[in-house]
Amino acid sequence: MLTKRSTSSSKNTPAASRRRKHAAPVPTLSAGDVTGGTQTPEVEALCREIRECGGGIVGAYRDPVGGHWQVVASLPIDRIEPTPFQRDISDAHVARLGDVISRMGRFLDPIVAVRNPEGAFWTPNGHHRLAAMRGLGARSIVAVVVPEAAVAYQILAMNTEKGHNLREKSLEVVRMARSLSGLEPRAEQDYALEFEEASYLTLGLAYEKRGRLSGGAYHPVLKRVETFLAEPLPESLRVRGERSDRLLALDDLVIAAVTGLKERGFTSPYLKAFVVARLNPLRFRRGATMSADAALEAMSTAARKFDPDKVKAGDLASAPPVAAEE
Repeated sequence: MLTKRSTSSSKNTPAASRRRKHAAPVPTLSAGDVTGGTQTPEVEALCREIRECGGGIVGAYRDPVGGHWQVVASLPIDRIEPTPFQRDISDAHVARLGDVISRMGRFLDPIVAVRNPEGAFWTPNGHHRLAAMRGLGARSIVAVVVPEAAVAYQILAMNTEKGHNLREKSLEVVRMARSLSGLEPRAEQDYALEFEEASYLTLGLAYEKRGRLSGGAYHPVLKRVETFLAEPLPESLRVRGERSDRLLALDDLVIAAVTGLKERGFTSPYLKAFVVARLNPLRFRRGATMSADAALEAMSTAARKFDPDKVKAGDLASAPPVAAEE
């Protein structure tokens, strides 16, 4: 007799299928396997290059996750530079690191390094540690040297040496996009892992043009409407450049609205976030979608109609807790 298949089993639900997909096993190695095996020709060539530039080999091992070969080495400190697309350095953070390293008399946190196109080394994760060691007069630094240069772009998504703020992260991503545009100009969407979030590209270009932009006020809207583009990076950067101009034009209108509120006596640090939230075309449309350009146009139209005289003191209670960065 035929019976209706039960739908209560979690094995057959879409959610269960998604869980199985996300729970795909990651290849891992045992402790013995990490130091075992035969080094690849790429690793042997990397070790020769390190010695030729005055460095020393501490050892080679396979990463416990994925089994990729990596080299632990001491590198001449004058042969290492940060990747050209990293965020700007924090002098205060460098000073704190230098003080701790000096008092301990130990450098216990190796940087990550890859070979750069000029034959020296980039560090995609270790900019502040490198600067601190230079400040202490160090002549060498210990690094985990990775054979694959692509890791220089991928690792920035994991960089937790010093927490990024939105401005730093956005500038870092757009600098990375320019670098990749010259080296391997694939479609922007092919670099979703490296860029993490599409809105960072538009915000980064806007920050370059207006360093004091209150990007945090616009980020919640952009994060919802921005998607990675199918165009190659050179073209996508042009498109995003035009979009960043529209964002700055909107910001001019928002600044005018905030000025009007201040003239009425409002002094909250959340005025810009309040205005932007009022202009958000998706504010009361849960699940609704809209293109980024359409959203910016709708917000600009609403900004031109914004009347500070219609705002009441109690309205500010609904303002998102994002203060203007300036």
